[in-house]
Amino acid sequence: MADNEAKWYVVHTYSGYENKVASNLATTVENRGLKDLIQEIRVPTEKVTEMKDNKAKEVERKIFPGYVIVKMVMNDDSWYIVRNIRGCTGFVGPSSKPVALTDEEVERLGVETKTVEINYEVGDSVRITDSPFEDSVGIVEDIDIQNNTVRVIIQMFGRETPVELELSQVEPLE
Repeated sequence: MADNEAKWYVVHTYSGYENKVASNLATTVENRGLKDLIQEIRVPTEKVTEMKDNKAKEVERKIFPGYVIVKMVMNDDSWYIVRNIRGCTGFVGPSSKPVALTDEEVERLGVETKTVEINYEVGDSVRITDSPFEDSVGIVEDIDIQNNTVRVIIQMFGRETPVELELSQVEPLE
């Protein structure tokens, strides 16, 4: 059960106890000096506008009621600490054996956001570094940092063709 790299795990809690479990776990980690084992604790929430009595009210709602997401190094000690927090019923996984979230799942959940530094802007010439259009050269038409995409105009079959890629899939020409 030992692994030196911290990964994200999903912890199942009693419904309505998510914040209590997260705060108790954070307190335990702080008191025992285990910041290197249990690094982050999150209760995923979203802001929703609710209509009540013809008035709009912004409310924070849990995305996954009954679950807390924890970034931790999995070993017997960290497993024991999380598992024995009041209100925690166990880890998500087969027969309560913790299964780490994949990088794609973490990205989709929006738990961890990767920042990509770009050193090009609209109108710059860039080379595509990864995709079926690898090594093609084009001109940046649009950059959407929010969605991590860039639209590049490349020449294909004698025509200008827009191609949508991730920000990290292009690099500026020297």
